[in-house]
Amino acid sequence: MPRPDVGPAQSRGPLDLSLLRTFLAVHRTGSFTAGARLLSLSQPTVTTQIRALERRLDRELFERGPRGVVPTPYADDLAAQVAGPIDALATVADRGTDGAPPAPQPVHLAGPAEFLSLCALPALAPLVGEGIRLQVTLGLTDELLEGLRAGHHDLVVATHRPRGRALASVPLVDEEFVLVASPDWARRIGPEAVAVDGPAALHGVPMVMYAADLPIARRYWRHVFGRRLTGEAAVTVPDLRGVLAAVTAGAGFGVLPRYLCRAELAAGRLTALLDPEDPPINTSFLVQRPGTPENPHVMLVRDRLLRAARSW
Repeated sequence: MPRPDVGPAQSRGPLDLSLLRTFLAVHRTGSFTAGARLLSLSQPTVTTQIRALERRLDRELFERGPRGVVPTPYADDLAAQVAGPIDALATVADRGTDGAPPAPQPVHLAGPAEFLSLCALPALAPLVGEGIRLQVTLGLTDELLEGLRAGHHDLVVATHRPRGRALASVPLVDEEFVLVASPDWARRIGPEAVAVDGPAALHGVPMVMYAADLPIARRYWRHVFGRRLTGEAAVTVPDLRGVLAAVTAGAGFGVLPRYLCRAELAAGRLTALLDPEDPPINTSFLVQRPGTPENPHVMLVRDRLLRAARSW
């Protein structure tokens, strides 16, 4: 049985830095496989090294979870102790023979296609003129967070806060969802009809949605109307910009984030069918790759996004 009073300082002799480096990679990525990719090692090698460290410390460091491994409280404490020194050593090791830091690499930014295209990339455009390079990946939050844990991305704009303590995240922006239709459909539905009759006012109006299971609209229905949305979409487009284009052209009604349709609402090309006192809000988070970034441009991109988000 592990001895509860044994800690790193009480172990016999110094710990192997390579074992600690492997431990930190697994702790940050949440899996042996992702940790192995991050270190360019084989998974059996990583497993062997973690088991060796556990025997050396006489402690269990990770427990098997449904989506990887979960660190024990002891492992969390150990990671807090060794992360700073190991990251500092990695920074020194990456310097050239003259002691100068390496030239900054491109910043790997990932997130939803619509948000990055309409908000993030325009905000970052001035940095490109200052020499910062960007490599952008578009996709869904869960798969992008897995890529972040594996070291493929530096920053991810996530539509929900990542679980666990391995990934550091900060709130970026609150997205308000709006029930919209073209002015022609709005006239046919009738002014204030949705406010008076609720979803019944939309009977017979085609739905234009992001996915077949209507995730955004179902959330809107539950939050605003307090009931379940039923029916099938007449148009399904896996890109909110496509939903916006179809609704603006008169295909039916849709539920969109306000940042995406703000210009169309202001110009009268779209009409908000309801103005609830408590609209549905979804908070997006900016998530950073674990560890101290070796690329100073990562922090410049991060800080620019956080500043720009105040006006989104």
